[in-house]
Amino acid sequence: MVLLLNQANKVIHEEILSEGGITGTVADPRIIFKLALSHEATGFIICHNHPSGQLKPSNMDDVLTEKIKKGAAYFDIKLIDHLIVSTEGYYSYAEQSLNW
Repeated sequence: MVLLLNQANKVIHEEILSEGGITGTVADPRIIFKLALSHEATGFIICHNHPSGQLKPSNMDDVLTEKIKKGAAYFDIKLIDHLIVSTEGYYSYAEQSLNW
């Protein structure tokens, strides 16, 4: 899921990007950027669940987050956070990283 934000960090659009199976789904950064640009967003939050209950990000989560964060910077759009949710709670990249 992606939440698109305006300059005041108010949600201006929300959209489910992909629904996956038990072991995974695909989040295409190009779709995220297209949505952000078409809605004139200045920031966004991405979120996905871990049905296993595991809150620790996978290696793929880390790689995708960095890729999206770097790509967004080229458009002068800010990735505010990447949230992972499960029945055990949530994990916030912004809360866990000193260099976010």
